[in-house]
Formats: sequence, structure tokens, C-alpha cells
Amino acid sequence: MLSHAAYGKSRIRLVGVARHGDRHDVRDLTVAVRFEGEYDTSYTAGDNSDVLPTDTMKNTVYALASAGVDEPESFGLTLASHFLDRNPRLQCVRIDFTEHLWRHIAVGEREHGTSFMRRGPETRLASVQSDRQHTVAGAGIADLMILKTAHSAFAGFRRDEYTSLPETHDRLFATSLTATWRYLDTDVDFGASWRAVRSLLLETFATHHSESVQHTLYAMGEVVLANVDHVQDITLVMPNKHHLPVDLSRFALENRNEIFVATEEPHGLIEATLTR
Repeated sequence: MLSHAAYGKSRIRLVGVARHGDRHDVRDLTVAVRFEGEYDTSYTAGDNSDVLPTDTMKNTVYALASAGVDEPESFGLTLASHFLDRNPRLQCVRIDFTEHLWRHIAVGEREHGTSFMRRGPETRLASVQSDRQHTVAGAGIADLMILKTAHSAFAGFRRDEYTSLPETHDRLFATSLTATWRYLDTDVDFGASWRAVRSLLLETFATHHSESVQHTLYAMGEVVLANVDHVQDITLVMPNKHHLPVDLSRFALENRNEIFVATEEPHGLIEATLTR
């Protein structure tokens, strides 16, 4: 018995160029489309009569993008409405975006209008999920590398016979932040809201006196909910990218808490969701 099914098109690459005279803007997206609906007979009986080809989903993304892509969330709303209007067997559609961020290259004191450099590895995330009664829009940030070299501690933790970690009141705190949030409705200035949430997350990370990754993660989410009214909830994932002090005493040198080795694996993984 078929208990659940979905199908769609993933990793649709779309690069749009908005040309405003001698200044251009680039929107670089990876798009995924996911259908859920009354498509069981395509699995159980090989009946494709109601199945929209995934290649058509891809073509639809390109065709509707030709009218312009302002914010990915807004484009997702357009796509979701288009698919629901034209596919009677479709019950729920989800559109996911990863935006690869570019900025203009600076030439002297000015930005060059038509040349760009990739920002990264940070990406912007957006999502729209819509059925025939409700639509939910969300946004996020992925792989935002952040580091602080002061006001970070980890002490007073539980110890047992296998604990070897020393307590520290002055450590490097580095993480690759992924944050995703949902909006209360779709009447949102998506670009301004994304920039506001990102700015609040960074400012709080920078200024918070951290007793642990968990402590700072919670403070970051709390500030967003307190200051951006239309955010319903926010999920933060913060792997602890360990930077371990190198023992220079073996080289007859003083340890001044200045030389570290960056490690990728293993790492701690801290995550939480805050809801208003």
C-alpha cells in the first residue's frame, strides 16, 4: 500500500540579470519544486494522465522568471499560485530557493556596474509552501561563517570519568550559522526583512558575552523575535568549529592564547527553535 508520495524537480539553476543602463544586478538561484497530490495511480498503475512532467516544472521557472525576479519569496508565491491554478490533482506545492550572493567589484571609490565577485560560502534561503487553503513563506541564511575572539567561555559543565576538556573563560568561538524562519503571513517586505534578521543575528553574536554556544544561540533568536514582528519562529543551527590552542611551551615559547589550530571534525552541533 502506498502511504505517501511526492515528486518534483530539484537543482534548477537560474541566473537572472536585471539591466539598468550601465548598472546591472544579478540574481543567482537554485530552485526546487515539490508536488504532493492525487498522483497515486502514476505509481500503482503507470497512469501518467495527471502528471505534470518535472521538465515542465523547470521550464515554468524560466518562463515566469522572464517577467523579473524581485525577491525569491515573491517569486515562490508566483510559482505556487501558477502550479495550483493549472493542476487540479495538486494538493500542496513547495518551492525552495538557495540564492548564491554576488556583489559588485569595487574599482577605486566606486562599484563597477557590470562586474561582480561571489560572496560566500554564505547563501540566502527562501521557501514557499502552499495548499488550497494556506500559504506559508519562510527565509533563511546558510553557511554564514562567523568568529569572535573574546567574550566567549565554556565552564561549569558536567564532568565524568571520560571528561578531558578543560574549562575556559577565554576561547575562540567560530561557527557556520544556518538560520531559518517562518513569517506570520505573506504581506512582508521580504528583502528588508531578510536584511534586518541577518543584521540582528550578527550584531547579537558580536556583542553577546557567551557562556556557551547554546547561550549565544538563544540570545540571537530572542533578539530576532523581539524586533521583527512578522517572524513567527526561527531555527538556528550552529556547529561549534573548534579552534584549539597550540601548546607553544614545547618550543620554549610563551603561550599567550594567540596561536590556534582550526579543526573541522569532529565538531559540536547545537540547534534550537524559538517561537513567539
